[in-house]
Amino acid sequence: MMSTCNIDHSLEDVMKKLQSQESFLPRELYQKATQFLKAEHSQQVLNELFHLLKKYDLATQEEQQTRNQDMETLFQA
Repeated sequence: MMSTCNIDHSLEDVMKKLQSQESFLPRELYQKATQFLKAEHSQQVLNELFHLLKKYDLATQEEQQTRNQDMETLFQA
């Protein structure tokens, strides 16, 4: 799991972060994330998703694939 952060990210923060990374994310994953955020989630889940999206565009392809898998896992939880 990624390093934990002390900042709680609001749903709005997570949505903005998702939108800012849309062009870098696989289309299907972006759509899943959008659907996922329509439901209510714990603060921990929102923070985790925010960090998976944070600087996604700057991550290596290998790191992006790892994050993609982590997101898939998060969406199925």
